[in-house]
Amino acid sequence: QLQAYGGGLVQAGGSLRLSCVVSGRTFTTYTMGWFRQAPGKEREFVAAINWNGGSTYYADSVKGRFTIFRDKVKNTVSLQTNSLKPEDTAIYYCAAAWGLGVVASNQYNYWGQGTQVTVSS
Repeated sequence: QLQAYGGGLVQAGGSLRLSCVVSGRTFTTYTMGWFRQAPGKEREFVAAINWNGGSTYYADSVKGRFTIFRDKVKNTVSLQTNSLKPEDTAIYYCAAAWGLGVVASNQYNYWGQGTQVTVSS
């Protein structure tokens, strides 16, 4: 089970930290990812991290602004979002995919409920 939280309303240039609590199973050979879906648009990849090795992957649109990290003790995967822009407004979802370095949404097996991020201009 994946439970995402941390969204909210923020002004452009602000920051939010999204977190996803992982429970119910051990995702040792998994990629943990964050995706987002804006109104009228398809769900898109944002960032991912290999649960074990910690390698990270980012969409070009968020490189240098967002950071994904995981806490193996707390069983959480977080997304630090900085320098937010209005175009970052979306529902953000955390997900888990079996395997390493997975970035395609159709390869993700487990999804949490979304958390809304709204960036005002």
